[in-house]
Amino acid sequence: MTGRRIFKSIAYAASLLAAAVAAVWEYRRAQPGHPHMAYLTGWLLLALVLVLTAYNARKKLAFLPLISSQAWLRAHSWLGMFAGLVFLMHLRWRLPAGGFEGVLAALFVGVTLSGIAGSWLSRVLPRRLTSAGGEVPYERIPVVLRALRERAEALVVAGIPAAGTASLADFYAARLSGFFAGPANLGPHLFGSSHALNSLLADLGGVERYLNADEKKTALELADLVREKDALDLHRSMQLVLKGWLFVHIPLTYGMLVFIAVHVVLVYSFSGGAR
Repeated sequence: MTGRRIFKSIAYAASLLAAAVAAVWEYRRAQPGHPHMAYLTGWLLLALVLVLTAYNARKKLAFLPLISSQAWLRAHSWLGMFAGLVFLMHLRWRLPAGGFEGVLAALFVGVTLSGIAGSWLSRVLPRRLTSAGGEVPYERIPVVLRALRERAEALVVAGIPAAGTASLADFYAARLSGFFAGPANLGPHLFGSSHALNSLLADLGGVERYLNADEKKTALELADLVREKDALDLHRSMQLVLKGWLFVHIPLTYGMLVFIAVHVVLVYSFSGGAR
């Protein structure tokens, strides 16, 4: 981590801590004499949620000369963490009472946790993709996968007449056909494990003792294809998670907005609101 990034991280944490301390101090100071603190924290929380939701619109309007996407992301993360504190103030540091409020609180927690997870993934996974090299656009992965499978199958089939045996073809059918047939090893790639790849290569190496010279040459080429396929699976796994977490975060966000709208209507309908 560079000095500039360390400074930004420290500044981010320090500013968030200072804002949190100031907010809690002001809340505790004003609460005893303010009969409508729940309304104030509620409207502040709604304003924060609307600003946070605007980040999705900002991404769709990237062509406009607005604040940079990176600055928006930092602000989105900062405001999201601060909104969590305001949420606790709005609940008066207690668990919600009632089923509707419980669902709304659960949605807010889900949005917050998925946002924290997405923020972490967006920082970590792109670096892993960069270190792996040779990034393939997600939409082209099925095409590249099919081409690798066809190359592997053609390599094995072409080697049968020259070798006079089907030893390597039998190994491919038993151990590699499923590997090349589709995406594999999602979990190991997410956790940075190369055990699955090493196991395949070890099994392929174990077969080499039974192969003649021509088959050994084919086995080496096949091992290279296995590594290419594993690298492709790595890119697919990383990109799938980077895209997939939004399908949790965004629906939860809009579901929460619907519940917030109903919550506001109910509060002002049955309690008369702040007077």
